[in-house]
Amino acid sequence: MEQPNDKDILGKLLNPKTRRATFGNVVGQYSEMLYWKIRRIVLFHDDANDVLQNTFMKAWKALDNFRGDSQLTTWLCRIAINESLDFMRHKQALTIISSDSQADATGMAIHERLMADEYFDGDKTEALLQEAISRLPEVQRTVFLLRYYDEMKYSEMSKVLNTSEGALKASYHIAVSKIKDFFKTND
Repeated sequence: MEQPNDKDILGKLLNPKTRRATFGNVVGQYSEMLYWKIRRIVLFHDDANDVLQNTFMKAWKALDNFRGDSQLTTWLCRIAINESLDFMRHKQALTIISSDSQADATGMAIHERLMADEYFDGDKTEALLQEAISRLPEVQRTVFLLRYYDEMKYSEMSKVLNTSEGALKASYHIAVSKIKDFFKTND
C-alpha cells in the first residue's frame, strides 16, 4: 500500500471529518523520530515524553495555520526543537548551575544523572559526551545534535532552524572543537 504524501495528509488534516483520525496517524508515524530528537536535547526520558506531548498539542492547535509551505516532518521537527529549547531555557532558569560543573538541583553532574537513569542505555563515554554537549551554547548544541545524531543535511537544517547553511557549518565545527577540548580536560 502506498504511503500518502504530505499534500494528501494536509488535505485530511484540514477536513473536520478526517482531522482527528489523520492526526492520530501522524502521531503514530512521527512519535518515535520526534522523541529521539527531543531526547537528545532534553536528555532525560520523562522530560522527553513531556516535551513530545507538548509538541503534538502545539501542532494540533496550529493545524489551521500550517499551509504546507514546508514538509510535514520539517514543520513537526521545528515545533519539537522549539519546544525542547523552551523546556531547557525554563529548566535552566529554575536550576542553579555551579561554575565548575554542570550540576543540577540534585547536585549531580549530568553524566552522573545519566548513568543513574534507568532509561539511559549508553556507557560513561556517551554520558560524558552528553555533558559536553549540554555545555554548548544553545545554537551550537542544536546544530551538533541534528548533524551528529540525525545526520541531517545542512540544507534541511537551514529550513528547520531558519539559518544559513554557512552559519550552521560554522556552528557545527565550533561545537566539535569545544567537545574535543572537553574530552581533553576530562580524560
